[in-house]
Amino acid sequence: MKVGIIGLGLMGGSLALSLKKLSFVDEIVGHDHNKGHQKQALELGLVDAIVDFEVIKKCDIIVLGIPVNGIIAVLQELKDVAPNTTIIDLGSTKEIIIKALPQEIRKNFVAVHPMTGTEYSGPEAAFEDLYKDKVVVICDLADSGEYQQEVAVRLFSGIHMELHYMHAHEHDRHAAFISHLPHAISYSLANTVLSQEKKEDILALAAGGFRSMSRLAKSSPLMWEDIFKQNSGNLLESIELFEAELARLKKDIKNEDWQSLHEKMIEGNKLQEIFS
Repeated sequence: MKVGIIGLGLMGGSLALSLKKLSFVDEIVGHDHNKGHQKQALELGLVDAIVDFEVIKKCDIIVLGIPVNGIIAVLQELKDVAPNTTIIDLGSTKEIIIKALPQEIRKNFVAVHPMTGTEYSGPEAAFEDLYKDKVVVICDLADSGEYQQEVAVRLFSGIHMELHYMHAHEHDRHAAFISHLPHAISYSLANTVLSQEKKEDILALAAGGFRSMSRLAKSSPLMWEDIFKQNSGNLLESIELFEAELARLKKDIKNEDWQSLHEKMIEGNKLQEIFS
C-alpha cells in the first residue's frame, strides 16, 4: 500500500517512521504547506518523497496529521477519492470533525486520536517509538466502511498501539479532562509566573515539579487554539469543575482547616492507584 501523510510534524513524522516497519506499506509520501518542513522530512528520512496534493489523493491510505481546523478544510478537498481509499485523521477532537465530514466520503473516513505526543513540534521532533504501546481511540468506527475498518485496525495494531473504541461525543468530553484541561492549566501557570516582576528569580528556583507542570506550555499555540475552539464546551466544563475543586482547597488554606486539606490530598493520592 502507498501511504500519503499530510502534515510532517511530530505526529505525522513519527507515524511515518513507525509505518516503515509494516510489511504491507510499500511507500510513504508526504505533503506539508511548510517548505522548511518538507526539506527536513526528506533529510530525516521520514518520507520517501514530497508530493503535491493530487498525488496524496491517489494514495491507498491518507493520514491527516495537521491542526484540527485544517483537517476539516482538507476533508472538503477529498470528496473524489477512490472508494477503497482509507482516510485517517489524528486530531485531538472528533465530534466536530465528523459532523463536518462530507457524506460522500463517510465510509472512507476513520476518526482516530492517538493518546500520545510531546511538547515539541516539527519534523525534527519526530521519533519512531512515539506510538508504541500507547492508547489510540477510534471513534464511531461502525460508520466507516468495512474495508476501512480493517485497514485502520491492522495499521494501528501493527505499530503496537492499544485500541479503544468510543463515540465521538464521549471521546471529546474525556479528552477535555485528561488532555485539554492540563494544557490550559499549563499555559495559565506559565503566564502567572511570567507576569511577576521578578520572574527570573522565581524561575531560578524551578525544579522538577514546576518543570513538569509547565512543560505543556511549550506546545504549539496554533494547534491548541484550534483544539480549544472545537472542544470549547467540554473544556469550559472541565475548567469550571477544576476551579470549584481549587476553590475548596483555597478555602481550607484560608480557614487554616489543615485536616480538611489533608483529606483532600489523601483523596488525590488515589489517582495514582488507578494508574498502577
